[in-house]
Amino acid sequence: MKNNFIKSTIILIIAGLITKALGMIIKISLTRAISTEGIGVYSLVLPTFNLFITLCSMGIPIAISKLISEHKHNNKRVVLSIVPIILLFNVFLMGILFLIAPILSKYLLKNSVTYYPLMAVGLTLPFICISSILKGYFFGKEEMVPNSLSNIVEQLMRLFLTIWFIPKLMVYGLNIAITGVVLINVISEFVSILVLLIFVPRNIEIHISDFKYDASIIKDLLSISIPTTGSRLIGSLTVFLEPIILTFVLSMVGYSSNYITIEYGIINGYVYPLLLLPSFFTMAISNALMPVVSNCYSNRNYRYTKYKIKQAILLSLIIGIPCTLLFMFIPEFFLNLIYNTNEGVNYIKIIAPIFILHYIQGPLTTSMQGMGLAKEAMMGTLMGSVIKTILLFVLSLFGIGMWGLLIASLSNIVFVTLHHAYYVIKKL
Repeated sequence: MKNNFIKSTIILIIAGLITKALGMIIKISLTRAISTEGIGVYSLVLPTFNLFITLCSMGIPIAISKLISEHKHNNKRVVLSIVPIILLFNVFLMGILFLIAPILSKYLLKNSVTYYPLMAVGLTLPFICISSILKGYFFGKEEMVPNSLSNIVEQLMRLFLTIWFIPKLMVYGLNIAITGVVLINVISEFVSILVLLIFVPRNIEIHISDFKYDASIIKDLLSISIPTTGSRLIGSLTVFLEPIILTFVLSMVGYSSNYITIEYGIINGYVYPLLLLPSFFTMAISNALMPVVSNCYSNRNYRYTKYKIKQAILLSLIIGIPCTLLFMFIPEFFLNLIYNTNEGVNYIKIIAPIFILHYIQGPLTTSMQGMGLAKEAMMGTLMGSVIKTILLFVLSLFGIGMWGLLIASLSNIVFVTLHHAYYVIKKL
């Protein structure tokens, strides 16, 4: 198991490096294709996109991964019994999104350009959901090559379409181009699904009867997925409300719509993506940690569980601290290298130190889920989100521009990380 954890982590880190490098190229290509204004508009759509991505999978991939790693049920039944339910739920979500898109774009986001991109989000949901379920299956089996390869191929497809397709759509207007950016996910996720299916064992035969409802499995899956979804849903709802509250309050205190769109685009298009670059390492560590913690903790091997969690946090800090120092002292170098801009330098220098806590939040959250503390994790996320939302509203009233958003976001990071650390220490 020790060798599997290290091997899995190395595979995911290497794949993460490749995927992140491709993502950076995609980001550069996208920024240059649709400009800062386009990034600003896309940033307004992104919270809704993330919210519905959270809803469409319902935390099922993590639940599948946990159940498979614990060897409680037949693997095929674990995966297939939930598929009809989750697909029907996705159809329902698509209908909801199509109904609320006009209201979101006109009255809440106050930007008509976001209408078609919001509609396009609905079409991506079933593909993202199936891809996530398959990845959860392979994570549970501690097979990291299928997921790693599918992520790389997915990014390559996204890169090709961004470079070739989006500039052509700009001829028809910014709204059509951003709609294309969203719809690229349909093709890239479909390609990812095909790659994952290649690695499904050949001796597995799938029949229509395998998709039938299994009360025992569904109960176990939902007992894990609902709190997990609750945590993610709370975070996504907070991010969903973020541009709405920000736009409303800053407009009320005298900031122009153009200022809000541009500055919000800088933070979400340049500042956060740069600071989150090291997170692909911590994400790799977290994904490799899940089956290990689930298996060891369920077998009451608490000492080894504690050791692996400490190891994961240490690895995250070894990566996060040097990156933080670089972002603090030479952010201009990275902004110019990646995005060909200096926008956001002042933001990065101030908030970079707090992101050290964000880099260890992933392993702590995964540890709580693996230890069966998903409900406690959800409550921590809820309290952190309430703090963030209240601070965002109050601080924005003081007319300090985007600093209200940044202070609120950092407060959330600090609270949630300390909350999760407390519960992990308490249980071990």
